Amino acid sequence: RQPGGSSSQDTELPSGLMMGTGVRTVATQKLYQQGNTMQTGNSLDLAVVGRGFLQVLKPDGETAYTRDGSLMVDADGNLVTASGYELEPAITIPSDAQSVTIGADGTVTASIPGQADPVNLGDITLADFINPAGLQPIGENFLIETASSGTPTVGTPSEDGMGSLLQGALESSNVNVAEELVNMIESQRAFEANSKVISTVDQMLQFLNNNV
Repeated sequence: RQPGGSSSQDTELPSGLMMGTGVRTVATQKLYQQGNTMQTGNSLDLAVVGRGFLQVLKPDGETAYTRDGSLMVDADGNLVTASGYELEPAITIPSDAQSVTIGADGTVTASIPGQADPVNLGDITLADFINPAGLQPIGENFLIETASSGTPTVGTPSEDGMGSLLQGALESSNVNVAEELVNMIESQRAFEANSKVISTVDQMLQFLNNNV
């Protein structure tokens, strides 16, 4: 029935009645809250502290986004992810580099034999989205842009609201296992209580049917 309809000649329904088909999952939403940072001792590992995603170039030329900063050097000296996707913008580490330093602002420098000062190798930028929950996961900790996420805003780490980079560390999961276990137990208890109510009502109805 519709709101404002009539139940009799002189009465008007203040509210309507909609028949449903039960409960179902409509959507799941990813939470990009900051996870704890874990020191690894690997100078090529990067943790994004704050907002933003690292950009990588897929083999098909499409840009993907990730907060997984476990980087390494490929055979050509390029900084790549554990899956072999090249960092974007590309950063190439010279074969004779003795050490690599990545600043909080994304500046990458290397100590080269014979050079008095560190050599600038480029800058790592971050991308941010107005709706990160709208990014589409494609596996291996990578996400791609969608109409829901909006277009990326690319900027320098530590500037204009972008997060900073922490060298030698990785971001761990942002899931609080203890809290989620408590929530699961509470949900289970609520389900059991509701099931008990339904069972009790059913028994009452059976008693009435058998004794009235």
